[in-house]
Amino acid sequence: MLTSSNAIVSALKQKFQKVFNAPPQLFYSPGRINLIGEHTDYNNGFVLPAAIDKAIYVAIAERNDDCIELYSFEFNEQFSVHLSDIKPIEHSWVNYVLGVVAQLKKDRYPVKGFSVMLDGDIPIGAGLSSSAAVECAVIYALNQLFNLQLSKLQMVTYAQQAEHEYAGVKCGIMDMFASMFGKKEQAILLDCRSLAYEYIPVQLKEYSIVLLNTNIKHSLASSAYNERRIQCEQGVEWVKEKYPNVFSLRDVDMQMLKSIVELKDGLVYQRCKYIVEENIRLKHACAYLQEGNITAMGKEMFATHEGLSKEFEVSCIELDFLVEYAKNKKEVAGARMMGGGFGGCTINIVETNTLQQFIEDATKAYEERFNQPASYYIVSIGDGTGAITV
Repeated sequence: MLTSSNAIVSALKQKFQKVFNAPPQLFYSPGRINLIGEHTDYNNGFVLPAAIDKAIYVAIAERNDDCIELYSFEFNEQFSVHLSDIKPIEHSWVNYVLGVVAQLKKDRYPVKGFSVMLDGDIPIGAGLSSSAAVECAVIYALNQLFNLQLSKLQMVTYAQQAEHEYAGVKCGIMDMFASMFGKKEQAILLDCRSLAYEYIPVQLKEYSIVLLNTNIKHSLASSAYNERRIQCEQGVEWVKEKYPNVFSLRDVDMQMLKSIVELKDGLVYQRCKYIVEENIRLKHACAYLQEGNITAMGKEMFATHEGLSKEFEVSCIELDFLVEYAKNKKEVAGARMMGGGFGGCTINIVETNTLQQFIEDATKAYEERFNQPASYYIVSIGDGTGAITV
């Protein structure tokens, strides 16, 4: 269980008993970071996420009727629906719960009425996958409550489907996978094609992880995401004409790109080049982590940001400013933008004994440059979804 959660869990338990007049079972599912491997997931490549020590917490109890009663601490909202009337609710947090139930109902799992209450300390909108954490916490709780005997991978797949069908976000599987399978001081090397995975030790020693949040989200994000997918798929199609065994950029090397794609379209080549090289950088980063070489791993992160900014072009001036600022500080081993792009957070690996000074200086410099505050989150790598015993 997460050590920082005691106050949240205690308040959640008390509030649940007050609102629903029943003793709850308690569960949690963490947010996630991704150390390296960005935009590689939908290209069947590799990613290196890790669960963090911030989570969504769920209190849950079975009911004697066929109703689902939901309550969110964050929004101070209550919602109820009959099991037979579940459907997506436009722009509502309840979709992350109802979407999971809908998947179970579709496959005829014996889900009955239940009351559930949610709280958490994952900052919403910071790119730490609070929605995936909700879905994983809820499906894990339902699996325990109704003894459904689902495997972790089944739960992850249902959580992803809930996001697709109820939240309307066609996400990859990385967020849910990291939330469910996370381990303390371990990153997950996940093959997004086969879903094979292995744990990579993250022994930070004298370093800490801090996320700097630009508090910016540019409107380009969703349209650019779709455009990048199409460009990557186009590159694959061109290579496939000569190499029929190529099915994604995972199967492509730089020689193929140079001899085929670069001749046809310089921009498509640029996008594909970033993905092919990012998979290589990720493998190098894993080797450095195995050796405990954090500074070498950090250099790969800087290189990733350069590729995301100049070749894949999904960064923005605010993200570039924070990474460039970090790059000029000797106490920073590595930094890059994290997530889809055009805003959100940078992830920084910083010497622990200078961490507070770095945060103070970086946020001050950012505010002076953009007349907008940057927030920050210090995170450590924690365990995945589980039950809480109090």
